[in-house]
Amino acid sequence: MDHLERTAKNFRQEVISQAKVCGITDESETVKRLRLSITNKDFTFKAGQWVDFFIPGVSVVGGFSICSSPGLLEREGLLELAVKHTVHPPAHWVHTECTVDSEVALRVGGDFFFDPQPGDSPVKLVLIAGGVGINPLFSILLHIADLHGYQESKGNGYKMGTVKLYYSAKNTSELLFKRNILGLMNAFPGKITCRFHVTQQRSQICKELQPHVTEGRISEKDLEKHVSKDTLWYICGPPPMIESISKLLSNIGVPRNCVFFEKWW
Repeated sequence: MDHLERTAKNFRQEVISQAKVCGITDESETVKRLRLSITNKDFTFKAGQWVDFFIPGVSVVGGFSICSSPGLLEREGLLELAVKHTVHPPAHWVHTECTVDSEVALRVGGDFFFDPQPGDSPVKLVLIAGGVGINPLFSILLHIADLHGYQESKGNGYKMGTVKLYYSAKNTSELLFKRNILGLMNAFPGKITCRFHVTQQRSQICKELQPHVTEGRISEKDLEKHVSKDTLWYICGPPPMIESISKLLSNIGVPRNCVFFEKWW
């Protein structure tokens, strides 16, 4: 099933916007991070949403979660995607043919997002990511940093509770955005915290990451200490991981309406 079929029942915006690639970096050995300049002033998204990705000359439409914050789009007209290399034509194009100044078109969609309004009650968040499932959760994390920054500078707006990110990958080289995440933890001590979990680490873990890394899967013991009536849980990763974490949350008494997830096949 392709992206358009899989997401046919999801919310989609009407507007399709042209975009130009203005930066390409290697986020890991298998993931490229694209920076796109958006020309349409009506183009908006909520932290956690994805885009339909239209490539001239490629008939298959891609579906990629946005990994940057809505604030970056508002401030600079920019949006970022991190795309893992696969044989799927849109991802293959990103890794083999896409260059700076390549032109594409984007349409926003998705029902998985965090978009609190100024009058909403404060909540705590637990974000749980597996592999490239970090993308929408990193967007949410950056949005939360913007909310904290706005609150600190203006003294109004949405007052955010604490955020804990649990992020699992095979090894530390596959942990995307790890430097950025460490930077957010340093910028907002106690407000944004993270545990990296690695399941197949073979090499020495670098000193900077060591205090934040656990070897082994995310467990019930890790999560049960965060259970409270004002905590929301966001999960994104491979479907088997989402199913096991959802079951685990149910076992520790988390109400179903406090759990949000998005499965990427």
